Amino acid sequence: MTGATQVEVRRGKNENTVSLIRRFSRRAKGTNIVRLMRVRRYYIRLKSKNVDRNRALIGLARREKYREMVKLGKIDPTKRRTRRR
Repeated sequence: MTGATQVEVRRGKNENTVSLIRRFSRRAKGTNIVRLMRVRRYYIRLKSKNVDRNRALIGLARREKYREMVKLGKIDPTKRRTRRR
């Protein structure tokens, strides 16, 4: 977002602050400022192909290492522990 002013409200002579704030809120809603800020706040960046590929390669290497450890007899596959919560 640029540093430009999106909504500007000036107080009238006999206007109280509550109505000024109400007028400001309505204009802010009308220009979709709040909605756009929420969209930016909760934006989740997509992972690139390289990141996905590297993650998959790490998983493959980990599984291969596990299989090798089972073959060597260092790990008993029947006693696979699960995480407790």
